[in-house]
Amino acid sequence: MRERILQTAEALLRRHGPSKTSVVDVSRAMQMSHANVYRHFASKAALHDAIAERWLHRVSTPLADIAAGPGTASERVEAWVLALMEMKRRKVLDDPEMFATYHAVAMAAREVVDAHVATLRAQLADIIESGVVSGEFSPTNVDETARAVLDATARFHHPHHVLEAASRDAAGEVQAARAVVGLLVAGLRSGG
Repeated sequence: MRERILQTAEALLRRHGPSKTSVVDVSRAMQMSHANVYRHFASKAALHDAIAERWLHRVSTPLADIAAGPGTASERVEAWVLALMEMKRRKVLDDPEMFATYHAVAMAAREVVDAHVATLRAQLADIIESGVVSGEFSPTNVDETARAVLDATARFHHPHHVLEAASRDAAGEVQAARAVVGLLVAGLRSGG
């Protein structure tokens, strides 16, 4: 039932935006009592949090596969950053209105966004830790290093910057991201 509610809420969000995606709106669309929806989501904010979490999970799940996948740590850091960049870019270019709507919902769901960022940081930390274990990297604090890598690459994946860069040449953006990641990997190798 929770999955059906979220699917309906996402469809309403797509059609009408956040203001018309309340528990009552979802229950009407599902032709059920709003009490049924309230069993799963205590409020409109809780419903929007769940929508944002689901949307952000669609980003973090494929990145987890890259983090845990084959290849050197250097290769995985680059693949991870480029994949995150491409996912965000596609969301902006493929459906800018929907991106703006989801972005607004996500910004209102600060705890959900904070948890998402923590997940991304943990994925990077896992890659960096594997590089330390293999002798490829030599940072002293893996968690701080993961935070630094995420911060240093924000230009390529933070929603605000993705919107700014949407009109730029995609190949040029990928080249710029690779250059930044190259500098970061050099620092990771030298113990930075």
